[in-house]
Amino acid sequence: EEGAGRLRELAGRLSRKRNEAAKKLALQVTKELSALRMDRIGFTVKVSSLSDETAYGPTGQDAVEFMFSANPGEPLKPLARVASGGELSRVMLALKTILAESDHVPVLIFDEVDAGVGGAVAEVMGMRLRDLGCHHQVFCVTHLPQVGSQAHAHYLVEKQVRQKRTVTQVRLLTSSEREEEIARMLAGVTVTKGARAAAAEMIGGVKGKRSGPD
Repeated sequence: EEGAGRLRELAGRLSRKRNEAAKKLALQVTKELSALRMDRIGFTVKVSSLSDETAYGPTGQDAVEFMFSANPGEPLKPLARVASGGELSRVMLALKTILAESDHVPVLIFDEVDAGVGGAVAEVMGMRLRDLGCHHQVFCVTHLPQVGSQAHAHYLVEKQVRQKRTVTQVRLLTSSEREEEIARMLAGVTVTKGARAAAAEMIGGVKGKRSGPD
């Protein structure tokens, strides 16, 4: 009985700390999502204590769930059930940004995290991804120059038909090839001198601000 009492005491202490941390995390995520132009969303961290005493484990006696609402007036529901792919990606980016120094996952992969966003938001996302590169190895698939220009290294994925078969090739771009690719992302099919100048300016501006290795 003494051991069970001590277990309940420690689990209760952990629950209180977890609830405090949940409130702080929710505020930080909401602020970060606002910077990513998701300023109308609702986000909370729900911590529920399990009543079954057999549920005690190394992490206490709590169930933790992220709750999300995409629009004002809509009730908060489990993030995994109601968020779209783009929303999930941005919430993940916000969480990884906030927890960058304490998160020990070595490699992060973002597949078109910028889908459906405009230039201003894409630039902010690119900056967040670049900053994450100081703590993790980050791979990001993107079609936006505002994101691509912020990378430490730029790889081009190409599909070609060889002997009636489609082959995918990934190659690291040189500095000049990278400028051309960013210009193509800016201009589309016809790459103009203005697009090339803008691409060089975008890449140059990022290099001037970059703190991580090239």
